[in-house]
Amino acid sequence: MNRNVLSRRALVGVAIAALALAGCGGGDDDSDTGTGGTDASAGASEYANLSGDLKASGASFPDAYYQEVITEFKGVAPNLTVNYNAVGSGQGKKDFGANLNDFAGSDSTVKDGDGPTAGSFLYVPTVAAPITVSFNISGVDKLQLSPDTLAKIFQTDIKTWNDAAIAADNPGVTLPATNITVVHRAEGSGTTNNFTKYLVAAAPDTWKLKSGDVVDWPASTQGAEKNSGVAQLIKQTDGGIGYVDFSDARASGLKFAAIKNKDGQFVEASIEGTTAALQGAEIAEDLTFNPLNAAGATTYPITAPTYILVRTTYTDAAKKDAVKGFVRYILTEGQTLAPEVDFAPLPDELKTKALAQLDKIQ
Repeated sequence: MNRNVLSRRALVGVAIAALALAGCGGGDDDSDTGTGGTDASAGASEYANLSGDLKASGASFPDAYYQEVITEFKGVAPNLTVNYNAVGSGQGKKDFGANLNDFAGSDSTVKDGDGPTAGSFLYVPTVAAPITVSFNISGVDKLQLSPDTLAKIFQTDIKTWNDAAIAADNPGVTLPATNITVVHRAEGSGTTNNFTKYLVAAAPDTWKLKSGDVVDWPASTQGAEKNSGVAQLIKQTDGGIGYVDFSDARASGLKFAAIKNKDGQFVEASIEGTTAALQGAEIAEDLTFNPLNAAGATTYPITAPTYILVRTTYTDAAKKDAVKGFVRYILTEGQTLAPEVDFAPLPDELKTKALAQLDKIQ
């Protein structure tokens, strides 16, 4: 766990202990009831009455963030248990449409046949993060890739690492003749959707495989389950390359390429580059937004959004309150956790609109 998170939790524990000691003493002085104590407990009391169990499933891309938020949320809502199962955006949407979960995580929008029906759900954006292009090439620590070269690699038009197109992106770098092994998600995935959507936008004349949660990858490529599975397979394969969320790539110790952005600059994945990309993202009326291939010299071009899908109507009032409470926490206190686990918080404008979505839940 991030060291900053541990430090913050320790400070919270000290603060709680101090409040408890203060409550035990000074009982004879009824005048010492200023607003400070009431304000300090206001945030906790907002969630203290929530109870029961929430079941959720979906995208693995934001899993590290959601697990961290769930852990923190337990401290203010001790009677509510939230379980999030990272099974991929595609399965999460199917579960949601079949009423098998209370909310779903998805990095991609809902299409016909995904599960949920139009009008039955709302998008609530939560955070954003880079999709890295992670690689494992013996003797190579730094790699730069332009969009057209990247597209040719992933549709296997380029087969070895010393190909002239890769060499042109990496002047002065000695590249081996090692065969390229492309690794991708095996299941329906919002990470796949966003990565291929980026290639459609950035390399429209080169990329031929279109975009979607599932793509018809060439037979010579290899699939793995979840972002963590892709990361592990790349790590085990000399010559391997794949797309992996920033959090899992860092946790696995992978190297990732600098990608040429819309302004012609090679930029490595980072929270700063993601934040820059978010500034140029257009927000649709339903609160879906697209930071992919955003303009700006410092933007990281493969920046992906992620959402929670909530129902427009919950028949169980306690369930409705629990979902609204948890998602509200994500959009308020939970935003401060995002950078500590390799995600970028929402811009203020989008966060305000996301909070307003919760008022539409009945």
